[in-house]
Amino acid sequence: MKAPTGDHPAGPLTGIVVADLSRALAGPHATMMMGDLGATVIKVENPSGGDDTRGWGPPFVTGTDGRPQSTYFLSANRNKHSLALDLKSAVGKDSLERLIRRADVLVENFRPGVLDRLGFDSQRLAQLNPRLVVLSISGFGHDGPEGGRSGYDQIAQGEAGLMSLTGSGPADPQRAGVPIADLLAGMYGAYGVLAALLERQRTGHGQVVRTSLLAAVVGVHGFQGTRWTVAKEVGLAQGNQHPSICPYGLFHTADGAVQISVGSEGLWQRFCTAFALDPNAEGMATNPERVASRSAVLKLVGGLFADLDTEDLLVRLAEAGVPAGRVRDLQEVYEWEQTRSQGLLIDVSHQTLGDVTLPGPPLRFFAPDGAETTRRHHLAPPVLDGNGAELRTWLDAS
Repeated sequence: MKAPTGDHPAGPLTGIVVADLSRALAGPHATMMMGDLGATVIKVENPSGGDDTRGWGPPFVTGTDGRPQSTYFLSANRNKHSLALDLKSAVGKDSLERLIRRADVLVENFRPGVLDRLGFDSQRLAQLNPRLVVLSISGFGHDGPEGGRSGYDQIAQGEAGLMSLTGSGPADPQRAGVPIADLLAGMYGAYGVLAALLERQRTGHGQVVRTSLLAAVVGVHGFQGTRWTVAKEVGLAQGNQHPSICPYGLFHTADGAVQISVGSEGLWQRFCTAFALDPNAEGMATNPERVASRSAVLKLVGGLFADLDTEDLLVRLAEAGVPAGRVRDLQEVYEWEQTRSQGLLIDVSHQTLGDVTLPGPPLRFFAPDGAETTRRHHLAPPVLDGNGAELRTWLDAS
């Protein structure tokens, strides 16, 4: 008997069954990515309340059953099926064991050691299903001197250095406006699972994939990382200006703000031509000179833009071929036709909320002839145990 899949077309992961034991955000984001790609994701939840994020709010939206639904939960759980199991009970453990035997992937983000204490350590999982790929996400790693620490996004942003690079200046550390450590850990985790599934085709065996919030943030340090490891220079927050390129950042206009990226000497020449500037003025001829003279450059560009309307300035910059853009709020982003055109909004039918619109998957797929094969039909995030009866029937048939 095949796993219940719901009414959706094939995707790259069609036929892959994911046992999702994760909660909150890092793990659920990883499994949502797999569900977006066509995998059958079975979200295992505690019967007493389910995933923690079901209670995270406001905002909540009340469904036809009179129960509030958390918009936070809705953000990370599309394309999944919910099965309520008490993993501390014999019945729950038996159901989980049967699910593991039939799954291709298991995802968990308990604190290190919790799954072991439930009776499902790595060796037991491999005995139950040698082909199982396990994704395990922790806060700070599964080993090392602080491997047992619990992980929460903002704490990880601070510990992993991201907040020291974000803010108006070194004395103003700021978190990112979204839980970026959780989201990145989920993305890296999904990426690791895909690699392990590919290797399983060659070896016939699964393996354990591990990542953490710490690893995910360090993994995106980018040039700021080598700035320290190679040049021994500690990057610090400096607001909305790029530390290595100038001018590159946000500038205020008469009625708002624009952002520009003058990322090459050719762009600098075009920028100067458009605004009647001397590109070879003292301290401004090359990017290293402009970075060293940042204050003077920012004052010059800021003075040029201060009396111009945003729309007129963006037109002028576009005509000059200088990359630029406005700063949109989220309402503007979701009402922007370009966002809709990229499939970044999807319409789903929720069991109690009815028709709702959600942010959509960030990937699109195309056949060699150019025909788009991107999945179009999506499942709304499930209510707690919303697929329990069907899934129990499927498990009983194993």
